Amino acid sequence: MSTTQSERLRELLEPLVASQGLDLEEITVDSVGRKRVLSVVVDSDDGADLDQIADVSRALSAKLDETDAMGEGEYTLEVGTPGAERALTEHRHYVRATERLVRFQLTEGGELVARIVAVDDEGLDVEVPGVKGRKATARRIAFGDVDKARVQVEFNRKDKNEKEEEA
Repeated sequence: MSTTQSERLRELLEPLVASQGLDLEEITVDSVGRKRVLSVVVDSDDGADLDQIADVSRALSAKLDETDAMGEGEYTLEVGTPGAERALTEHRHYVRATERLVRFQLTEGGELVARIVAVDDEGLDVEVPGVKGRKATARRIAFGDVDKARVQVEFNRKDKNEKEEEA
């Protein structure tokens, strides 16, 4: 049974990332000219701060230096987080995106933009924002009905404290 380089790297690096209290979300190896770039994306339920990113980067670099996982030749290690408009592909991603606005591509076709209210093992409770003065509506989406989902950036969203002060 052959395994890809990404799978071998995941097996090698995932325990190190987990020991730092983070989840290993993605590994990619890209060629940029003559060099290779190993990109490692990490996250946690509480997010990852710069100190955690630096710590895990040092740990991964040391582990890669003591093995031949990247083979011969130069490479650059980049460690980061998924970013603001992250794709939701795992159950934990949906849980972390609770209260966030998400653009859903549905398997039956069509698109829906809604705020995740709650997540369970079968799917999501969402709130579809009202348009032109209409009230928001509640909707249930099964995970099987979601083809793709991506968090949307909101520049003018009021946080919980502002909403409570207005009430």
